[in-house]
Amino acid sequence: MYKRNEGAGRLHRRAYKNLCLFSFILLLKSVVAWSVVFHDGANWAIIQTELPFFILMFSLIEWFAAKRKVLYYMLVNFCMTLIYFAVIMYYKYYGVIATYHSLKQAKKVTHVGESALSLLTPYYLFLFIDIVLFLVLIIQPKYGSIWKKPALRMSHKVLTCTISASFALCLFKIWPVHASMNEINKAKSMGILNYEVYKVVADRLEKEVLIAPGDISQEAINETKGNSPLKDAPKFHGINKGMNLILVQMESFQNFLIELKMDGQEITPNLNQLIKNNTYFPHFYSNAGQGTTSDAEFVVNTSFYVPKNEPATSSKYMDKQLPSLPHLLKENGYFTATFHTNSVDFWNRNKLYRAIGFERYYDRAFFGEDDPIAFGASDEVLYSKTSSEMSILDERNQPFYAMVISMSAHHPYHLPEEKVKIELPDRFKDTLIGDYIQAQNYADVALGQFLDEMIESGLWDNSLVVFYGDHQGIPMTGLTGEEKELMNSLLDHDYGYTDMMNIPFIVHSPSGQLPPVINTTGGQIDILPTVANLLGTPLGHQLVLGEDLFNQESNLIPLRHFLPEGSFINDKILYMTGNNYADGVHYELSNNSSVEGGSTPSQFSAAQYLLDISNSYLLQLPDIYSNRENESQHEMIED
Repeated sequence: MYKRNEGAGRLHRRAYKNLCLFSFILLLKSVVAWSVVFHDGANWAIIQTELPFFILMFSLIEWFAAKRKVLYYMLVNFCMTLIYFAVIMYYKYYGVIATYHSLKQAKKVTHVGESALSLLTPYYLFLFIDIVLFLVLIIQPKYGSIWKKPALRMSHKVLTCTISASFALCLFKIWPVHASMNEINKAKSMGILNYEVYKVVADRLEKEVLIAPGDISQEAINETKGNSPLKDAPKFHGINKGMNLILVQMESFQNFLIELKMDGQEITPNLNQLIKNNTYFPHFYSNAGQGTTSDAEFVVNTSFYVPKNEPATSSKYMDKQLPSLPHLLKENGYFTATFHTNSVDFWNRNKLYRAIGFERYYDRAFFGEDDPIAFGASDEVLYSKTSSEMSILDERNQPFYAMVISMSAHHPYHLPEEKVKIELPDRFKDTLIGDYIQAQNYADVALGQFLDEMIESGLWDNSLVVFYGDHQGIPMTGLTGEEKELMNSLLDHDYGYTDMMNIPFIVHSPSGQLPPVINTTGGQIDILPTVANLLGTPLGHQLVLGEDLFNQESNLIPLRHFLPEGSFINDKILYMTGNNYADGVHYELSNNSSVEGGSTPSQFSAAQYLLDISNSYLLQLPDIYSNRENESQHEMIED
């Protein structure tokens, strides 16, 4: 009897070994993830938040698996490892926690492989060492029987207690912070894996409440922002009436590059010249979301915000008849076209262009694959062929709207050697910062050629031309300590979120009537109403979330991505949410310094309400077309 009990005890102890071994392995992996995302080394918080989840999952395997138990352990281990790895890589670029929503865009990684690989630090691969070792063991004949042996059983009483206690500990970590708005703080308090499960469950249980159409109006938007409606005769109204409109969206271009010199060399001489002879908005910010460039296209052309959990181009918005700049200008006699050297189906641009009403798009099929940089033909090819095509459009008896999207300065900023136009100081060589500066210098050279071509063809004198950056190029969370120091040395202050979100906005008006500098705070959301006023194009019943920056001195701009939910910019500060408004942080726009105050709780609430208005209005618009009409529309706009 004693020997039988002793043998059973040995079997139970052997069964416990798997649970302990795999929990320990995953605990080591969680330390790697926490060191990147939360900048924490090994500590008790990791054990308290992550370990109960491991034990819960492995205890369930012990309960249900009758055989091939080690295989199930490996599968669960592999899935958790992938989650940690995805969270690390996503955070490095976007600065937020990846969730199951992000997995919808996983196929995009194959298109941006070089960019993704540049974020990879060798020690991240430590996460997969155990999996590789197990796979090696599997193919060894002497270990093959492991997978076929009947599973050793743990005591059901012990398992019942373990599962109950682990589940309770997970809930204890999740519930107290479930109302927090800061995703980073929430994930740290809950534990990364608890947070991922929480997001799945919460999103399923949470019902989306939309603002009733009758409560959505331009007056309600103005009231929410605290701005007065524009006068019947706003300043500069129609000074460019009947002219062409050309928007130039500059890839990854941040405002700190303007007038920056390195060892006496101007990084962007052509843009520096532009701001001297045209109107420059130094306090202008990106509204792009995780769709980055394509989200910037969406915001600029609609004056609505991107959705919460996914790129605009992958959302239900693309099924709607979206009010937009192309639709507005088409109604006023314009021909509309967009130019981009990548394939039109990347980021679902084919759906975007259909939804916002571009009559023609020019993509890789038009520009070809000669002189490639990043994901398509170089900016030199883009601007050369676009300039020629715009000259043809200009010969028509109607004005045109052309959106031109550059791409050569795309992360990770690896230019072909023959495209490098500037010599870097030694300390910047082979760094992300140095590569970024070289790429943007090349982009500026190509832009200068485009400006010369427009001047020579006469387009410069009969077009309203707008230049702006699309999104951040130097992510706060993707920098090494050395790279942060390089950025600080360039800026003469600590590089921060205000610098990261700040992009240039430059307006060329042939009328010569506009002031040289406008210090009003603005964002991409404001471009549509601003250019509509200059063109003298009435908005009519078209709702806009942005402001005409030539006629408003105050602004409130919610920030949907790259920062915690609830963050916003007003006239003086960038506010970044804590768990709620009270413990948030304020950053001075001028130098990124942390300051006390600078916003109000009412502005915090107003920023959230503006996002709700945007989402509610768009989701309640009519669907776009029947399937047959869909197909014919696509054929019509394809070049």
